[in-house]
Amino acid sequence: MTNKRCLVPAGVIILALAAVLLLGDRWARGTDKATPAAENEKADSKKLFDGKTLAGWKSTEFGGEGMVSVKDGAIVMEQGNNMTGITYARDDFPHLDYEVTLEGKKLAGNDFFCTTTFPVGNTYCSLVVGGWGGAVVGLSSIDSQDASENETRTIQGFKRDQWYRVRIRVTKERIEAWIDKKKLIDLATKGKKISIRPECELCKPFGIATWSTTGAVRDIRVRKLTADDKK
Repeated sequence: MTNKRCLVPAGVIILALAAVLLLGDRWARGTDKATPAAENEKADSKKLFDGKTLAGWKSTEFGGEGMVSVKDGAIVMEQGNNMTGITYARDDFPHLDYEVTLEGKKLAGNDFFCTTTFPVGNTYCSLVVGGWGGAVVGLSSIDSQDASENETRTIQGFKRDQWYRVRIRVTKERIEAWIDKKKLIDLATKGKKISIRPECELCKPFGIATWSTTGAVRDIRVRKLTADDKK
């Protein structure tokens, strides 16, 4: 048997190495998390927070609330006794067939850090993120039951100083919610009583709050759903 050397053109080797290095760089920076679909969603969405000021927002006057400020491109809600939050102050927030997204993180404390209250037609609901000691995710309230008691309840771990992407989709038929890429809630609303806890009344029409916890939120956006989305 004779030995034959396999000769590969130098140009092919260089292109292959470049591809490997590019993929490695994208992996390290996490850029392949941003899918074309996600980029299109951002392009079609309306920014509700400019990253610099509280224009269009007000600090929610719960009583005993902590300070609200803008720092490093995020709204920081300091730990209060018990709730601290922000409420959208404009009258252009949709009530059906929309999707709202934001990023939230826990800075201190052990309870919810970006619970979001939102319209569902003529009523309202709240997505609890990290409630009841820091791990419960769910909708409050469904058929007068809290997120800790109804069928939307799940248990999730949340690390401090880590951003989580929250996405809520509301149509006439369903409420859906994701944290990062994981879909946690898919509730058919027909025949269900949708409501909020009394503490969240001041969050209407759209608001974000913490409970005995310091939290931060950024990149708050809303977009109307297309016909394809609703399918």
